[in-house]
Amino acid sequence: MPEPRVPDPVSVLVVEDDATIRRAVQLALERYGYRVDVAADGLSGLEAFRAGTYDLLILDVMLPELDGIGLCHRIREESLVPVLMMSARGDALDVVAGLEAGADDYVIKPVDTPVLVARIRALLRRATFEPPQSPPPEAPGHVLVFGDLTVDTLGMEVHRAGEPVPLTPTELRLLLEFAAAPGSVLDRRRLLREVWDYGWEGDTRVVDLCVLRLRKKIGSGRIETVRGFGYKLVRT
Repeated sequence: MPEPRVPDPVSVLVVEDDATIRRAVQLALERYGYRVDVAADGLSGLEAFRAGTYDLLILDVMLPELDGIGLCHRIREESLVPVLMMSARGDALDVVAGLEAGADDYVIKPVDTPVLVARIRALLRRATFEPPQSPPPEAPGHVLVFGDLTVDTLGMEVHRAGEPVPLTPTELRLLLEFAAAPGSVLDRRRLLREVWDYGWEGDTRVVDLCVLRLRKKIGSGRIETVRGFGYKLVRT
């Protein structure tokens, strides 16, 4: 049976210093129809990123020259492209640092190809998702207002005090999930399912750290923690 294909063009940059893993990931993704470029260290990865146009980046945490965390920071200064981090150890500090640097998700090596492809597809869906069909009744129209925060659900634009707020696709989808139910408590499992598009048990740390990043951009008091339950968007 032939491998399922993905629409063209979908280009991926893989930055991995282990030659065996790098080649294995490249071949696996190419079988699924992705166009894959590779780099063996952080600085080469940064150069490749700046020279090309990619739909998604896969970055190893432990890289020579410039580690994956530093590389993700550099990329986030220039782009909102989806980023998937890979960690060999699954060390909590690696995971937290990668997500705080702006990564959208992570996988632990060694990772099975179907799992890796599922995470990639979920990331790409988040980057190209359709806006909600209708806003909540208390905010008619497609521009939702929460204090000094405005969310244009059709134009996919967010402003705070009149200034544009740059959000990654994951951060934007998370905000839209909150904005669709202002004042309602959303638990982490729901957010994993609706935002990260997980069809399996995911790590709720990705939710907590993405909420933390989102708070820094839209205001620390805009999203409240309801201890033991989840998070909610403050209406005013």
